Amino acid sequence: MTAAVLYGQEDLRVEEVAVPQIGPRDLLVKVKTALTCGTDLKVFRRGHHARMIQPPALFGHELAGDVVAVGEEVTNFKEGDRIVAANSAPCGECFYCRKGKQNLCEDLLFNNGAYAQYMRIPDRIVEKNCYHIPPGVRYREAAMIEPLACVLHGVEDTGIQEGDTVTVIGLGPIGLMFVRLATLAGAHVIAVGRRAMQLERAMRMGAKELITSRPGSEPVEEVKAVTEGGRGSDVVIEAVGSPHAWRGAVQMVRPGGAVNFFGGCPKETQVCLDTQLLHYAELTLKASFHHTPRLIRKALGIVERAEINIEDFVINQAPLQDLLSVFKHMMSHNGHLKTAILPNE
Repeated sequence: MTAAVLYGQEDLRVEEVAVPQIGPRDLLVKVKTALTCGTDLKVFRRGHHARMIQPPALFGHELAGDVVAVGEEVTNFKEGDRIVAANSAPCGECFYCRKGKQNLCEDLLFNNGAYAQYMRIPDRIVEKNCYHIPPGVRYREAAMIEPLACVLHGVEDTGIQEGDTVTVIGLGPIGLMFVRLATLAGAHVIAVGRRAMQLERAMRMGAKELITSRPGSEPVEEVKAVTEGGRGSDVVIEAVGSPHAWRGAVQMVRPGGAVNFFGGCPKETQVCLDTQLLHYAELTLKASFHHTPRLIRKALGIVERAEINIEDFVINQAPLQDLLSVFKHMMSHNGHLKTAILPNE
């Protein structure tokens, strides 16, 4: 089969490899759609991910497709089923799973290989985090439930409620999902982004206030000016992953409010924050990572009910052979949205 293999930093090759062999509790899926992702772009740039992938390795993790082979012990799927599989599954037994924090599982099983004609879904994911695609839901819609589940985690962690004022910093796919989900929750959303096109998309998804940011500075006073009494937002979501944006997020939130540092900064990054502000303003600081099977199921329900419009996030499609050029385009276009990779077309 044809597949994308990551060999190292910006070393991605589309080549012929063996079709994966499956075990008695695994599935083999013909990939119909694999979506590009900001995390995959980071991995491509860095050449690895400490927890998810070590080269050389098959690449990609947001997918939907058709079951073409079923292990003899699998009972809940059959050949021909349309399925969407998450990229991980928790063990269900470790300290963090027992504490209800399955996203922090000490034996979290990751799976990569979506940028390929076929992909093996290992037994634990088949058992715990693989789902039938509902009728009427397209492959590219189903494939988006993984990042959507991550954003749902952030929304729940931060306690966004109806009537809150929520500022979202960064309007790539993740930031735009936050805009949409916060709007669905009944929040008044302030969108902060660099490009007019990003701000226009945020407005279509429900943002009520649009504020342009500039490199090297965060529009703290502009955000406060459009909040009640100039106090700041009830909630600020940082979806950029830069130390400067983290500091700006803390300055934009009102006393008693909450900040979610959702955008992960590069390894060994340190951020200096005003301890007096944190203490006397009684701020809550959160950082949300990954997803759980419950959130994957919740995201699939949102997609099935068409509460988000896939066309707002997936703006292009390309064959697998063009994957390298797609990533290079993403590197040169800040805030670029998703491309649907079609490995079997």
